[in-house]
Amino acid sequence: MSVLPICITGEPVLHRVADPVESFDSTLRDLVADMIETMHAAPGVGLAAPQVGVGLQLFVWSYRGGGAFDRRYKDILGLDDGAARGYNSAMSGVVVNPTLELVWDDDGIGAILPTQPDMTNESEGCLSVPGVQYPLRRALGAILRGYDADGNVVRIAARGWLARIFQHEYDHLRGTLYVDRLDTPYRESSRAHVAERGWGIPGYTWTPGERA
Repeated sequence: MSVLPICITGEPVLHRVADPVESFDSTLRDLVADMIETMHAAPGVGLAAPQVGVGLQLFVWSYRGGGAFDRRYKDILGLDDGAARGYNSAMSGVVVNPTLELVWDDDGIGAILPTQPDMTNESEGCLSVPGVQYPLRRALGAILRGYDADGNVVRIAARGWLARIFQHEYDHLRGTLYVDRLDTPYRESSRAHVAERGWGIPGYTWTPGERA
């Protein structure tokens, strides 16, 4: 396994729709192993293939729970017995050629969330825009479908932060970074952060263990 360089915003592979995986072979399994190693080294809770310069439809994730959002809303979300309820049964894994169905839950927990996303509980970061975090409202649930690295069918229902991870990584496969979804004033702040570092053009990467 190897730790791979992570592409920074501006690299074209991050801003276009990734191609479907056609071969479930040893090359794919090696890529998945390297992505998992890179994700843990970063460290991060998810990593999509375009982030390591590979324009294919797959991502990996690993989340131990306990994030600020999940701590704040765990009782309402039922996270302590999520697996028994049929969701959050796979807190780490890989998905290839995924689809994602969003569950907004506007009548449940969604109805009591603040009007605007808040810094404490809803801030995201991204390994391809290192150094900052911004609040973003996401769907509270998601159903992920696809295949594992051996071509076996995957279906995972998620709630809370795991659902957010799925949405974030799935966006990468569609050529969308989380900063593309930000509202004012966070959109302007993220653009300033990128501009100050000279990013936004091809050629910038960072490798975990080195400074971005």
